[in-house]
Formats: sequence, structure tokens, C-alpha cells
Amino acid sequence: MAVSAREAAAQAGRGGTVIGWKLDRDQRTELLQQFPPRFKKVVADHVTLQSKASDDAPLPGETEGVIVGRADDGKGVEALVVSIGGTTARPDGSTYHITWSLEDGRKAKESNELLAERPWERFDLPMPVRLHPARFPSGR
Repeated sequence: MAVSAREAAAQAGRGGTVIGWKLDRDQRTELLQQFPPRFKKVVADHVTLQSKASDDAPLPGETEGVIVGRADDGKGVEALVVSIGGTTARPDGSTYHITWSLEDGRKAKESNELLAERPWERFDLPMPVRLHPARFPSGR
């Protein structure tokens, strides 16, 4: 039985995995052309719902999102903001996003800080994105 992102996060428990969504591999190439990465290390891999989730946490049922904006600190962290289920707000109060690209020495988790510290740029034309519910190891 599929559960909503909010329900999946509420039932995530504590553990060593991350639950969320992987980008559709076929669409990823198209997205990289649509949104050329600004920094040399291309990440463009997933959207996190809940980190430190239990190994048996339910996966979210949503399979579609919309890329609605971007953030860039100008120093090596770039993220695309994603709306899932009609909201960009993750259940933990942070923002749904895809870490898009990084400069050497920067980490994907810095996208959370970037989005918490400054406003992001809203796109005039949002882009639908296919998402695959997934579980993956922490520390990506």
C-alpha cells in the first residue's frame, strides 16, 4: 500500500538509511541539458524525504514532482527546488530539492543550509520531473 510523503516521514523511525526519490535516469539527461550545472561535480541524483530512517521505513507513494526553482550560493553549491504533492516544504520543515552541482570540497548536505539561509529563485516555467521512490544509504 502506497503512503504519502508525509505519512512515510512520520513512520520513518530512526536508522541508517535515507528515504525519498531517485530521479528517472532517462529524464536526468534531458534535465541536465535544460538546467546546465554551474559547478564541476554534477550530482543530480535524488530528492530526500527523510534522512536517518529505519531500514524498513515505508517509501513515499508519489512518483511525480515539479522543478519550480533554483538556489546557488555562488561559491560551489547549486540546488534545484522541487514541489512534491503540491508543496516544496518537507515534513521536517526544510525544502524539497535536488543537489544539482558542487564545487570541489563542497558537500551535498550543504544544499539544506543554502535553502534555509536565503531565498531561492522561482522559475517562470516549472518543469515536471519523474521520481522513483527509493531507499539509499546515508552520507551520499
